[in-house]
Amino acid sequence: MIDELQTRLSQFRDDAVEQGIAAEDVDRWLAAARPSATLARQGDGPVVGHFGGPLLLPADTPDLIHPFVATIDLAALPADATDLDLPADGHLLLFASPWDSDSAESAGAAVYVPAGTAVQERDKYRWRWSDDEESRELFERFPQGPLRATPTVSLPEDLGYSISERLLKLWGENWEGTASWGMLQLGGYGTEAAIGGNPVSDVVFFAQKAMEDGHWEGPISTEVSDWVLLADWHLDVTGLEGATMHWAIQRDDLAARRFDRTFASLYWNP
Repeated sequence: MIDELQTRLSQFRDDAVEQGIAAEDVDRWLAAARPSATLARQGDGPVVGHFGGPLLLPADTPDLIHPFVATIDLAALPADATDLDLPADGHLLLFASPWDSDSAESAGAAVYVPAGTAVQERDKYRWRWSDDEESRELFERFPQGPLRATPTVSLPEDLGYSISERLLKLWGENWEGTASWGMLQLGGYGTEAAIGGNPVSDVVFFAQKAMEDGHWEGPISTEVSDWVLLADWHLDVTGLEGATMHWAIQRDDLAARRFDRTFASLYWNP
């Protein structure tokens, strides 16, 4: 997969230079590219998970305070599809409260279920705001259905502000599958960030604040480079238009498979 992406990137560079775009601009653009995977209900890629469906968790896993979003089968992901040090198998479950912009707590969670672990189905309506009629109605609008993977590359949103419009246009014409509304993105950079053009910066800022307020346990590194974007969710949910969820995790926690240390932030620009 990495070789295929590198071939496409090399061809893109050649095409851009041939069209008169400065080689230094193209090289600066491509140097920042990271492999990522977009997961959507459309497309012809392999099925790697589901939006919604049954909530399957080990018996000793506490009920989550956030609603269930999706399950990702890590063994089904194309090889080297992302820049993340993910387990080779097992399932990654994502949870989110995309109406909760209170930065005092994480707006979501992630649970990793190793392959072969015994699980049982849980009630998907056992979460903190499930008795709130409006929250329950929003949850009912969460997407449902199989998720198909499209390998692509991701670039930091803020880089585009210092790159020529011609290069941006050419990139958009040549690279389909980048995350857009209704999709999940695994790895790479996020989009729709509120602070400094980098959603991981948001997560670090809010995680630090949550720890100071007693809502999150340390240690937490304030260095953005010590964190990675685990996933983005670009909502296409009626009533939550313009909302994007960002899940991030410290690199050490990812390496140790401590997915309970995932912190999530919500960016909402209605």
